[in-house]
Amino acid sequence: MTMKLVLAEPRYLKDSISIIADLVNEARFTITKDAVELIAMDPANVAMVIFKLLSSSFVEYHVEKTVEIGVNMNNLKQILRRSKSNETLCLEVTQDNKLQIQFKGTTTRTFAIPIIELDEKPQKVPPLSFPVMVSMSASLLNDSIEDADIVAESVTFMAEKDRFTVKAEGDLSRAMVEIPADEKTKISHTTGEKIKAKYSVEYLKKMITGAKIVDHVDVQFNADYPLKLEYKEIDKVMLSFILAPRMDEN
Repeated sequence: MTMKLVLAEPRYLKDSISIIADLVNEARFTITKDAVELIAMDPANVAMVIFKLLSSSFVEYHVEKTVEIGVNMNNLKQILRRSKSNETLCLEVTQDNKLQIQFKGTTTRTFAIPIIELDEKPQKVPPLSFPVMVSMSASLLNDSIEDADIVAESVTFMAEKDRFTVKAEGDLSRAMVEIPADEKTKISHTTGEKIKAKYSVEYLKKMITGAKIVDHVDVQFNADYPLKLEYKEIDKVMLSFILAPRMDEN
């Protein structure tokens, strides 16, 4: 046996996989002595997802050596959806090379899905540097994106020293949400200049469901540059997304 992982709170894994499966069809998990990790691109190469569930979130974490497991994300999502909050979740690799998922509560329910070979090389997180970081309530970001979604397919993020603005313009309509820096919204801005960039609302709607995991998000961006959203619970879980900017046609 090379690994046995037991989670007392399956929701971190369950909710994260549910979000990732909306962006990625198949993915490779790397299970090290410290964490369960995943880095994957969506099929259109527009978005990257980075996931880390730390060994400290597990009640039992036994990994003899680093294990790589390729799975169909929708299969995994469907099974994890069946977990209940009062059950423990156990993950193991079986002798016949399947990923076994077991829920233990009043009953013991066991599922197994095939481990698949993935052709592509392991993904690497690109080195990005950002002059702007907005640390804010995840629900506030969600509301802003949902407002933008009413009028347009893309949204412009603008950062000034004391304000973060989310703006969308359709053919005839427009929406603008101005979020001032305060105790709940912290804006770190190294240049002091107005910085703006445009991103796809369709992708953002999938990413902002990270609010299911933690109620806080770090938003990092630069002019005409990728966006990074990070949802993090210290010593437990980290789910972040990198999204390519939308460029104007003209």
